[in-house]
Amino acid sequence: MKLSDFFTNPRESLVHNDPYSQIVVSSRVRLARNLDKKAFPGWAKKQERITLMEEIKSAVESQPQMVSAFSERMENLTLLDKQVLVERHFISCEHAQKTVGSAIVMNSNQTLSVMINEEDHLRMQAILPGFQLREAFSIIAQMDTGLEEHLPFAFHPNLGYLTACPSNVGTGMRVSAMLHLPGLVLLEHMNKIINSVNKMGLVVRGLHGEGTDAIGNLFQISNQTTLGEKEEDIIERLHVVIQQIFQHETNARMMLLKQQSETLKDQIGRAYGILSHAYSITTKESLNLLSLMKLGIDLNLFPKEVSHHIDALFMEAQPAHLQKRAQLLKMTSKERDTLRATLIRDKLKQIPEPVLLENGSV
Repeated sequence: MKLSDFFTNPRESLVHNDPYSQIVVSSRVRLARNLDKKAFPGWAKKQERITLMEEIKSAVESQPQMVSAFSERMENLTLLDKQVLVERHFISCEHAQKTVGSAIVMNSNQTLSVMINEEDHLRMQAILPGFQLREAFSIIAQMDTGLEEHLPFAFHPNLGYLTACPSNVGTGMRVSAMLHLPGLVLLEHMNKIINSVNKMGLVVRGLHGEGTDAIGNLFQISNQTTLGEKEEDIIERLHVVIQQIFQHETNARMMLLKQQSETLKDQIGRAYGILSHAYSITTKESLNLLSLMKLGIDLNLFPKEVSHHIDALFMEAQPAHLQKRAQLLKMTSKERDTLRATLIRDKLKQIPEPVLLENGSV
């Protein structure tokens, strides 16, 4: 499969209908693995990285889940293609900087990707829409078991799987969920949530992981430690915490409707107005305003059937996706801001004005 197919075809993992889907955007489980008695990528010499990459890439491509997969060496990808993959969460910002000796393999329905020679020899991740932590773990566990039959993983009987970063030693597993939490942000309750989550050994990050901002009111909640815990226990602990945050966000939205109804309607109406008429808009402003429109859809201020337009814009409005759409190798930030505004205006022509409720009901 060609990379262009991923850019033109819709992601199967973009939509999922369950009671949690309005708030829990996606679920991800990632495993870090290294080959036994081989230098970690950061310490390996160039030829050793190339040899390991070829061995690992062949093993990954042979797995049943990777039939008709996209598989490519990183030096063969343009900087723009790499950034699109980052925006879609298929690769990390660190992996986007890799060239010779690294690779990426992704399955055809865009739910499973493997980074080869990032910080570790393998970074496998399953990403599913909505609240599907257990299902994502099942997918990645199957891949892990299949690869272990072909590759000798570095494993210590007392410590567990050995990784380049000490914080990943043990299960080598990071479990995370992407949550849309505008209610908690508008009520200024997010700091309380973050502090509570941190005390449970979990961490809150922004849209693109560690060190990034939570633009669009999107937050990643993930485990912080992997040593001394079973995979199933990590999954279940995060599962319980996500359910609690879901309830807090639901309560926050109801409180906004009851106590700050006019302010809430004003913010959603302004978001619709600005997005419908702007001729230049930044990534941050557009995602923050789209977040308010997404909230308006969840609160029945817009027809439910337009939600896919807004969900798609969260991805299409990001810089690399815009540039890919324009089929230009280089664009200034001003040119992207203009193109972004045009794209959003065209999409919003299909969305009617919000129906502003008078009684505060949903």
